[in-house]
Amino acid sequence: MITANIGTLLARKGKRVLLIDLDLGSSNLHTFVEHTDGETGLDSFLDKTIASLDQAAIPTRIPNLFFISSRNCNTEAANLYTAQKQKIIRAIRSLDYDYVLMDLGAGTNFNMLDFFLTGNQGICIVTSEPTSIENTFNFIKAVYFRVVKQTLKLAVFNKVTKNVDLSGNSLDQSFRIVNEISKQDPEIGDLLKEKLSEFDFKFVVNQVRQKDDPSLGYKIEKVCNRHFYSRFKFLGNIRHDEKVHDSIQLRQNFITKYAYTKTANDLARIARNVIEDGRQQGSGDAG
Repeated sequence: MITANIGTLLARKGKRVLLIDLDLGSSNLHTFVEHTDGETGLDSFLDKTIASLDQAAIPTRIPNLFFISSRNCNTEAANLYTAQKQKIIRAIRSLDYDYVLMDLGAGTNFNMLDFFLTGNQGICIVTSEPTSIENTFNFIKAVYFRVVKQTLKLAVFNKVTKNVDLSGNSLDQSFRIVNEISKQDPEIGDLLKEKLSEFDFKFVVNQVRQKDDPSLGYKIEKVCNRHFYSRFKFLGNIRHDEKVHDSIQLRQNFITKYAYTKTANDLARIARNVIEDGRQQGSGDAG
């Protein structure tokens, strides 16, 4: 829901936006996107029916907004071969849009982590429940560990982590691992820190109720900036609204049907923050 609505708002700002459903095996982004009928999708790219991923992009009823569906992928799509995954990642990086928003599922499997790492920034959706916050921290740690393993060759990884405790689930575990590697091999440590510093993690706190702490997102931002090497920024809260449930039941875009609500204003504010954050970083509008 959030991916579709943020994409709609960015498109309304004149940005050329592509939505890609990469929650393979559990795709449902098409439910929230008012797109034209079409059989072409991610499956057509994987089975080589079409030559480029851009050919799988179909226009939606929102000007400037395009969509790549994965609803027609087979049931094994969640378990992509490495070659298939790399093919998708290379294709995404070559796309020519102002924003490419990938809708990912929950979890920390390698496919999900690698899709998240396709760009240098990603948005984590969190709620105020302690379990959701813990899962978000665990996801960030998994991303960090994945970067460490991808950056180092296996032999080097085994060597520098031989005396490092990789067990446990503490918040600063990834931070400590990088520091321990730096002590053993400063050159590799510097390489890892440089690689990790390239990433921007953004937070949105969803379904905020009246009794919830409105500053939770800022607190998460502060904790993460203290315990990790990347940049972390809170984009805003999205207030709880029963009309979100109604829009899902009706299979309609929330921002279009309920534009007058406070929740719609929250979504619009987040979209503006996404654009402004890109301008401040001087990195254009790649998302």
